[in-house]
Amino acid sequence: MHYSVKALNGGTFWVPGPEVYWMERWNTREEMNALLYLVRGGGENILINTGPPRDLTVINQAWLQFFGFPEVQIVRPDAQLPENLLRAEGLKPEDITKVIVTPLQAYATANIPLFKNAKIYISRKGWIEDFQAPYYHLHVPRHLRIPPDVNNYLQNEGWEKVHLLADEEEILPGLRTFWAGVHHRSSMAVGIDTAKGKLIITDSFFKYGNIEQGRYLGVMESMMEADATWARIRKEADFFASIYDPEVFVRHPGGVLA
Repeated sequence: MHYSVKALNGGTFWVPGPEVYWMERWNTREEMNALLYLVRGGGENILINTGPPRDLTVINQAWLQFFGFPEVQIVRPDAQLPENLLRAEGLKPEDITKVIVTPLQAYATANIPLFKNAKIYISRKGWIEDFQAPYYHLHVPRHLRIPPDVNNYLQNEGWEKVHLLADEEEILPGLRTFWAGVHHRSSMAVGIDTAKGKLIITDSFFKYGNIEQGRYLGVMESMMEADATWARIRKEADFFASIYDPEVFVRHPGGVLA
């Protein structure tokens, strides 16, 4: 099975250079996108991540307080709301059959309830360690990992649609996930068979410079995980992409990866 894959920009923000590249690029800013990936094939319409909250006030105020400069706030015109991104692709939210979420952060989780017909795939390890029973204090507040309304949906109306993924799992033929770590306990890598070869999409690196040049993330939980996960991605993938890097639109015009 070969899938088509297209990147969709769900919003733009800027972060300090050392957040992307550990101990580098002081006094610089790095552009980031909150990317969604639309994967299609075999009668399935699959979405990797669901975009930032519809009301950006809470997340933007938190990021502004944390970082201290206005450019960190997410900018998202109406055209970049998930339902409008999908409309441009000839789809409606109810056409999405599967949603894969990585990591458990509001810019990825906030619109899960929009996709009422979709099965929801979350890392079991991340569900426990990033949200339900963390082993240690996390710097991101719980409501900015899974917003309260989304948590209510997942634990009640949508619970039968939730599938907690093992560390290695096949979702469909040619579509596999593995636990990646590095960035968050809920960070996964999604391997997709395409006509161009195997594509891996992940949040375990932010920009191509991380994985291609071996420059560690500024915001990560483990250098050892970065070494292991990035080595695996480089070995297994014919090409790869981050859920943040706007360069994907340069390397793949129009966001069409495959």
